[in-house]
Amino acid sequence: MVSLQNSPSIHRFPNSFPQLAPQKHGTVHCGRRGAPPLIVRAEQVSFSASTSNSPDRTGRRQVLMIGVIAPCISLIGPSSTSFAAENKKGYIPVSDRKDGYEFLYPFGWQEVVIDGQDKVFKDVIEPLESVSVNMIPTSKQDIKDFGPPQQVAETLIKKVLAPPSQKTKLIAATEHDVEGKTYYTFEFIAQAPNYTRHALSTISIGNGKFYTLTTGANERRWDKMKEKLQTVVDSFKVFNV
Repeated sequence: MVSLQNSPSIHRFPNSFPQLAPQKHGTVHCGRRGAPPLIVRAEQVSFSASTSNSPDRTGRRQVLMIGVIAPCISLIGPSSTSFAAENKKGYIPVSDRKDGYEFLYPFGWQEVVIDGQDKVFKDVIEPLESVSVNMIPTSKQDIKDFGPPQQVAETLIKKVLAPPSQKTKLIAATEHDVEGKTYYTFEFIAQAPNYTRHALSTISIGNGKFYTLTTGANERRWDKMKEKLQTVVDSFKVFNV
């Protein structure tokens, strides 16, 4: 059984935003919906500098990958519409043809199913290294309808992406267009009593939905992971379905 750090709580949007159903914590399931799940118990774990410096880190990772990821792959199966052929070295692509989005995640991360999230992939050894995608209905046609990037980012971070107990800081927020669709991308940190998570998020609107992709890592590993996480964020695209 693998111990995973509980994902940050998801809270409701303020009245000016569409509401997001609260995320439940506890048991998460590995594998695709509808398949017999491999259950992974979400438990609190202690984050210390010694975690990533352990000399047997590589060996433990290999054992966990064999024992956890392999069953997930067999449950998901190569016919799943959520996966496509790998097109960037070191990353696995996800393409959801039903909900209209796609992105890349680093090879070796494990898929888990968490209520309130459409997709979640986590690193087995470093649970704060993860990517999640959430969608909620909206009547808005463009992300700009919610306000400028910094204003929207600060609201999301404080009300949705981090629990009220955590101290947060927005580092940067930008706007860019891809094939006529506007995306807001922002970088922030969320400080808990025993760890600090450094994260990147990108948001957009399409298909009558408000999409949020968030990825991040422990602050102590940010310098090592930031390029990979930036690739994940940059790969996120929303397409019409």
